[in-house]
Amino acid sequence: MKQKKFLTAQWLRLIMANYEIDPEKLRPFVPAHTEPDTFNNRTYVSLVGFLFYDTRVMGIRFPFHVTFPEVNLRFYVRYKENGEIKRGVVFIKEIVPKQAITFIANTLFKERYVTLPMKTFVHTTEKEQHVGYSWKYKNHWNKLEVKTGLEKFPIQPGSEEEFITEHYWGYTAVNAASCGEYQVAHPGWDIYPVEEFTIDCDFEQLYGKAFAELKDKKPASVFLAEGSEICVYPKRIKYS
Repeated sequence: MKQKKFLTAQWLRLIMANYEIDPEKLRPFVPAHTEPDTFNNRTYVSLVGFLFYDTRVMGIRFPFHVTFPEVNLRFYVRYKENGEIKRGVVFIKEIVPKQAITFIANTLFKERYVTLPMKTFVHTTEKEQHVGYSWKYKNHWNKLEVKTGLEKFPIQPGSEEEFITEHYWGYTAVNAASCGEYQVAHPGWDIYPVEEFTIDCDFEQLYGKAFAELKDKKPASVFLAEGSEICVYPKRIKYS
């Protein structure tokens, strides 16, 4: 029986700033039965900004909640089931500008959404594009911005970009014996190499002391993914 879609949308213009981190700092956030995923024996967290476009919940567009930005901090895990390894993400916090979205995500998916004032822009010239997301916390506007050329490229197999973008499951902590799991489906994305980037984020205030070092740390990589249509399927509880 085909599983019904919970949410459909387009995720567009995804800025992904990726940092190496000590896996011990992630241990308190790792859901039951999952383990940190690594690339070349390195553990990553990513600060991601993107646009939700044409959003529908159970096929319904809700007025004033169709198009909006999101910024999140996430890391990567594996879940083993019947010999299969599922690669997924865990969110430390997800920021959106709409209170109703926060309520639905936290209630139904047990995510860590918060509602803050947000802005986004995209400026395109004949030679480049400038994309940015900003969010206001304690009277300070944090921001994540990139400048890229206009030529996009397919993600190369085995690359860091592939590792970052191709995790098709979401996992949430439920309790010591179980975790929540939901599938996110989308095609592979093309990417734009970043020529310049600006990151002004108070990681400690927003995400906790475990991430304070990221404020002054140079990311291992930053790229802009074009994005695509996506589908999020209903969450299931996994006990083993």
